[in-house]
Amino acid sequence: MNGAEFTAPSVEYSLILPLLIVFGAAVVSVLVEAFAPRRLRYIVQTVLTLAAYAAALGATIWVGLGLDERAEGLALGAIAVEGAIAVDGPSVFLWGLILVLALISALLFAERRLENGVTAFAGQAAALPGTEAEREASSRGLEHTEVYPLMLFAVSGMMLFPAANDLLTMFVALEVLSLPLYLLCGLARRRRLLSQEAALKYFMLGAFSSGFFVYGIALVYGYAGSMQFAQISAAVTGRIGADALLLGGIGLISVGLLFKVGAAPFHAWTPDVYQGAPTAVTAFMAACTKVAAFGALLRLFYVAFGGARVDWTPMIWVVAGLTMVIGSVLALTQTDIKRLLAYSSIAHAGFLLVGFVGAQQLGALAPGQLSSLEAVLFYLVTYGFMTIGAFAVVTVVRDSGGEATALDRWAGLGKESPLLAGVFAVFLLGMAGIPLTSGFVGKWAVFSTALAAGAWPLVIGAVLMSAVAAYFYIRVIVLMYFADPIGDGPTVARPSVLTTIVIGVGFAATVALGIVPGPVLDLAASAGEFIR
Repeated sequence: MNGAEFTAPSVEYSLILPLLIVFGAAVVSVLVEAFAPRRLRYIVQTVLTLAAYAAALGATIWVGLGLDERAEGLALGAIAVEGAIAVDGPSVFLWGLILVLALISALLFAERRLENGVTAFAGQAAALPGTEAEREASSRGLEHTEVYPLMLFAVSGMMLFPAANDLLTMFVALEVLSLPLYLLCGLARRRRLLSQEAALKYFMLGAFSSGFFVYGIALVYGYAGSMQFAQISAAVTGRIGADALLLGGIGLISVGLLFKVGAAPFHAWTPDVYQGAPTAVTAFMAACTKVAAFGALLRLFYVAFGGARVDWTPMIWVVAGLTMVIGSVLALTQTDIKRLLAYSSIAHAGFLLVGFVGAQQLGALAPGQLSSLEAVLFYLVTYGFMTIGAFAVVTVVRDSGGEATALDRWAGLGKESPLLAGVFAVFLLGMAGIPLTSGFVGKWAVFSTALAAGAWPLVIGAVLMSAVAAYFYIRVIVLMYFADPIGDGPTVARPSVLTTIVIGVGFAATVALGIVPGPVLDLAASAGEFIR
């Protein structure tokens, strides 16, 4: 070492405590799989997972309350772990949202009553569909409790993703959240071939998108000479004219991030994966992954590439318009409820991108006007609860083959179970943006901030696509209440209290945020701006 002194890295453990709790629980969960008796794993893993999310949520609130002590203008927070993680208002807000959504998703993972005393996950994932090994696993009632550590690792990556303050940390977070999801998608107990196909498609396309992301990192590093967002921002702000390395890097990194949010033209995986994955995983992935990916997208473009806004805004306009059109129009032709909700998710990604081009900084806003960050954060809250609640309803509408996902099997659901059909109708109306639902306030927020930034052509297109989307949502409602059932009609299984809680929380949030959105809007506003 030639007498050189070693300087220990500085790690602010108190600031990243929520991350440490979830990651630590994931490691403990792996040990439970290795050493706990099989008959005890389900209850131990369920309690451990729920306790970890609850403890991390409490730690997140504690960290958030302490941010006021580190106020720097409008940005609250601090840069931690040698500049790798930004713990600021938006990070803490997204951590809390991800943990709440993960907590209720874990209840869907733990549901047993719908599959006659076992979870919806394959008893033996390595067994080929239709083989004796699979039949034996089914007859013995085996459960695949490895889903809990996979979920915990995915959530730890989701929390790190929007808080990453350099490109290398962001890539690590991307892989940590993605790899467990690839596995979870292939673990359905029923329709095993469809589930495995979904996992393979997600893995292959995800690997390609990660390759684009890494190539983009290399180009940006070649341009700025650093992977830190602050140094990249300084290089971008001080440039003269366009630079091919920078623009190429922005474009390639955007491919990786837009793939994760399900934006067109990188959306092709979404319908197949949402349909084939276990519905509990679909709900978890649809809500939590989109929250984490949009948080990372916002931080990267607002902090690192904020000085190149003129260059990347046209790209976002094109992607937002294309995503809204593809999601809304192709949903009209769907005959499977999970695929319909998948295209709905694509359309919502487009609406979120409309808010993305709005006014960024609080100082540039008129009194009472929302910034694009506040609008997108609120929309993510409304979208997350509506989506998980809707997929929870899908799990209880069943036929002899399991979940009845074919749309024609939902005909007459309003007569079979008026309450369940009414709850699902509220979720659909919320997604359509009907007044007195959270979806209406969310769309108003993102459309108004885009309009204030002069993106009126994009807002007009968004309003038109919202009208198109309303048609296929209302079509499902008409099918449930006014169509004659096919055969004996749909069967509504009686779930345990776990799924009932998920549906109830989703319904309550959809209604409450449509009537009284103020507290959550204020919370989003109090998050301030990204620290730089």
